[in-house]
Parts: sequence; C-alpha cells; structure tokens
Amino acid sequence: MKTTMILISLTLFGSMACAQEGSKQTKVAVEALGIQMEMELPQSGKDRQVTRLYKFKNSRVKKALSFTTKNDVIKLA
Repeated sequence: MKTTMILISLTLFGSMACAQEGSKQTKVAVEALGIQMEMELPQSGKDRQVTRLYKFKNSRVKKALSFTTKNDVIKLA
C-alpha cells in the first residue's frame, strides 16, 4: 500500500512539474567577424642546427632510474 501511494504521488508530482510553462528563451543576435591570418616566418638559411632523433624518448633517464644495488638481490635461506 505504501509503495503504491509513493509511486502515484511521484507520478503526479512529476507530471505537474513537466506541465509547468517555463520561461521562454530570447534569441541573441550573433555577428560574424572575419579572421585575418598574417604570419611572417623568418627565413634564416645558415642558422640551422642539427638535432638527433632517438627512437625511445627517455632512454637515458629510464636506464639511469632502473639501477639495482646489492641489497636488492633476494637471498634464499
């Protein structure tokens, strides 16, 4: 009985909440502006430097961080 009354009241209040007329939204005027793309890249032919490309990004760092000490070895008794 209690669950039936709760379901009926929830349905009633839900339908009343949906039936209320909400405030109407006003439309806003939108202005479209043009975009200007002006990019100047400096052209320097002699100032180029050679960079090396490694296959693994942090290979030196990972190698340095993966060290083991003598105390890390597990000894069986």
